[in-house]
Amino acid sequence: MAMRLAFMGSPAFALPSLNALLEAGHDVACVYSQPPRPAGRGKRDRPTPVHAYAIERGITVRTPRSLKKLAEQAAFAALGLDAAIVVAYGLILPKAILDAPRFGALNVHGSLLPRWRGAAPIQRAIMAGDRVTGVQIMQMEEGLDTGPVLASAETPIEADDTTASVHDRLASLGAALLIDVLAKMERGEARATPQSGEGVTYAHKITPAETRIDWSRPAREIDCVIRGLAPTPGAWFEVNGVRMKALDSRLGMGAGEPGETLDDALLVACGEGAVRVLRVQREGRAPMAADAFLRGQSIPAGARLG
Repeated sequence: MAMRLAFMGSPAFALPSLNALLEAGHDVACVYSQPPRPAGRGKRDRPTPVHAYAIERGITVRTPRSLKKLAEQAAFAALGLDAAIVVAYGLILPKAILDAPRFGALNVHGSLLPRWRGAAPIQRAIMAGDRVTGVQIMQMEEGLDTGPVLASAETPIEADDTTASVHDRLASLGAALLIDVLAKMERGEARATPQSGEGVTYAHKITPAETRIDWSRPAREIDCVIRGLAPTPGAWFEVNGVRMKALDSRLGMGAGEPGETLDDALLVACGEGAVRVLRVQREGRAPMAADAFLRGQSIPAGARLG
């Protein structure tokens, strides 16, 4: 049966879930998203991907900066919802919002809770070298990603995965799980499992200080950081005073001084082992394969990357 829903999300990760709800015939009464923000060269206000998609589909969009005001909470309650669906929304939901819908608020979260609660679960999983991750549907509580889990799906993190590739897999898996959970809730068959109190980790937002590559670290760690920060914000280094992002890499064979190039194809020595940089982006330019970049700018063996 179709449910009356509010969808609360902002980035591209949320789009498959919103689309799946519409395709399944649910009534999305309203979309909540982060307010438009300046972006691009002209710094004009740009709506979030969810906001733009909702407008295309003719859905009412609300972009409050906070949900703490009584007027906002009253407007939300007046929607008469069966459930609120939250996917990377970006605002804290007060208890009045969580309690207003018949089935409360459900969150599509990109990790296997309680590991990587918080804002950047996909990036943190890859950066930490996790071998597996997943997506879960969680019944939301007032705590940060502490609610019981209604459904889970896992996916391995392969040696060639970046945040971009894992992001897309989890977004698709989460959308399918969400439709299944809503059907079970309507039939009274949904079962929530409390999270374990052990193994809790937090996926804090990525800070600028974390994005500069420290070549003195082991190659395995550097490889995970490069892939975990790709495509955005991107791990970076300097060559001849020019800032470059490394957007893909693999572990390589070799040894040398940290930051020393070991050949003319961006094999770079680390504190332990070496990393082959496969994709780069020069500041102010488009991303490109490293071999294509090197045809226009040589970085010979023995160069030092900062």
